[in-house]
Amino acid sequence: MHGEYKVPGGKLLVVDLDVVEGTIVNFQLAGDFFLEPDEALAAINGAVNGLPEESGSSDITEAVQTALPAGAMLLGFSPASVAVATRRALTRASVWTDYDWQLIHGEPYPELLQMALDQVLTEEVGAGHRQPTLRFWERTEPAVVIGSFQSLKNEVDLENAEKYGIQVARRITGGGAMFVEPGSFITYSIYAPTDLVHGMSFAESYAYLDEWVITALSVLGVDAYYQPLNDIASSAGKIGGAAQKRLSTGALLHHVTMSYDMDAEKMVQVLRIGREKMSDKGTKSAKKRVDPLRSQTGLSRDEIMDEMVNTFRGLYGLRTGAITSEELARAEQLVVEKFGTEEWLHRVP
Repeated sequence: MHGEYKVPGGKLLVVDLDVVEGTIVNFQLAGDFFLEPDEALAAINGAVNGLPEESGSSDITEAVQTALPAGAMLLGFSPASVAVATRRALTRASVWTDYDWQLIHGEPYPELLQMALDQVLTEEVGAGHRQPTLRFWERTEPAVVIGSFQSLKNEVDLENAEKYGIQVARRITGGGAMFVEPGSFITYSIYAPTDLVHGMSFAESYAYLDEWVITALSVLGVDAYYQPLNDIASSAGKIGGAAQKRLSTGALLHHVTMSYDMDAEKMVQVLRIGREKMSDKGTKSAKKRVDPLRSQTGLSRDEIMDEMVNTFRGLYGLRTGAITSEELARAEQLVVEKFGTEEWLHRVP
């Protein structure tokens, strides 16, 4: 069995092993990491060999940690990341380059239709009707989008949303509320088989699925990093946030919204929680809480997205695709039946 795990911000771990009568044997760890002293590698291999096949990540982590010689230095990885790589081998997890990735970056859509497209395209990947896909959004309207489990009345000032002509939508993923406008944000969705994140916790998968973005931003001169659980940040401030949903069909939706040039004053007019955060931190201006990519790069939104696409393509491969007419029709119907209904919007009043 073979497993790979690229540690976010760290090194690649490669694990090969066999399972005989429910026990891990012939375990071998390799990679481009740094490890001192040399005999620590044999200690790690010996710690995993002999463990039961059903060992969880915490069991493997503890075994490796206990076996390391005193003063051992692990650079670019950790006992926990060895456990992730091992679990990925045991579950026969896939890697990015196993797939024929498709790119969708087409016409703008209303926010409710965007919500529906996320569900439809994830379902299509799960059903095997669509290849794993990276989609960049273009919007037609300003909107407030709340997480699947958030209280509408606690998060959104509906009176001001109506006053400013702002669409209010609820997505299928968890996480917090956000205010978005056309041309002011970069939003992308990844639709992939859950095999891609086998052996990882939700927390580990967030950073893993967005590491290519950190790489792209670093090329653009942004000192970006992943801030658990689901934020992309830099020394200059928060850049964006991620959310994820795993479907029973065997597919996952992972999407990220990053600020390019937001209207922070309008945001606090429509997001109640935004006002509270400003007050709690004693911040007079919301602009101090989110540092848009425009100010950090000096580049146009299109230039930033071009680098993101080029980075993804260089790492994993990517060819141009499109939303099919059938997928679009299903999404439009889903707006009528679900995302555009009061029942869905108010499902957590």
